[in-house]
Amino acid sequence: MKKLFKVALVAGFMMLTAGFAKAQSKIGYLDFNQVIDAMPETKTVSTQLQAYSKTFMDQMQNMQNELQTKGAAYEKSQATMTDAARTAAQTELNDINKRLQDFNQTATQKVEQKRNELGKPLFDKAKLAVNAVAKEKGYTYVIDSGSTNLLVSPAGDDLLAAVKLKLGIK
Repeated sequence: MKKLFKVALVAGFMMLTAGFAKAQSKIGYLDFNQVIDAMPETKTVSTQLQAYSKTFMDQMQNMQNELQTKGAAYEKSQATMTDAARTAAQTELNDINKRLQDFNQTATQKVEQKRNELGKPLFDKAKLAVNAVAKEKGYTYVIDSGSTNLLVSPAGDDLLAAVKLKLGIK
């Protein structure tokens, strides 16, 4: 009888602690990209980024035009060229092509760096709002539903509307 009482007491204690631990963790979710996209500053950042990348696009277009012009000229006069002139023209075309590829890679890196630089204040502002809403509503964890497939997600734990309200977005 004493043994049965101890087992029941231990089981009751475990159920009580499990319930207490469960009450301590509250999980919410939101699509962080939707928050960023809804922010009015996103349009400004996007416009600045497009203007910045356009400068690289214009330079790349000039380089491509040069490559096409010289390539067409080479194709036209290739049959009448000496071996030395043909080799020099091929080397020049290869050089222009290499410069174009290098420029493209550098431009891509610079645009990505600018995107990170311009987007950081947006991400920081949104993250502060998410943290504030989570704290106000008692959530210990907030999951980004945009990068995770939630198989079960109660509507009451979706913090998107509350975060938008916190940021002043309708």
